[in-house]
Amino acid sequence: MINYNYLTDFKLVKETHFDSWIINSCKTEGFKVQELNYIFCDDEYLLKINQDYLQHDYLTDIITFDYVSGKNVSGDLYISIDRVKENAEEFKVSFENELKRVMVHGVLHLMGYSDKSETATAEMRAKEEEKIKLFHVEQ
Repeated sequence: MINYNYLTDFKLVKETHFDSWIINSCKTEGFKVQELNYIFCDDEYLLKINQDYLQHDYLTDIITFDYVSGKNVSGDLYISIDRVKENAEEFKVSFENELKRVMVHGVLHLMGYSDKSETATAEMRAKEEEKIKLFHVEQ
């Protein structure tokens, strides 16, 4: 089950398309979606979570809380829509593309992918691109 929670004015269009895409992205890695909660918020909200739970005092686009059990993917994924908009501008990509990248980035973390080294980050970026392409296949 995938749940979408909105703490800003932002709202996904056609949530079911995102459901299919995320489920399929997990399936291609040998995982099954158990429960994912996407919480779309603003910078202020996500900064507070970063400070309170991770003791980090900086802005970020996503924070993922991992509840994975074996090959069953579960977690809470907090996404700052403010960061996604700024990143899209900075990297000269559409908001929609950047949002998909961030959404799948969190899920990839839940499936064991890391971005703590240059090599791991390169693998993560390649997986993000691979999964973003799957979104179009689903439509």
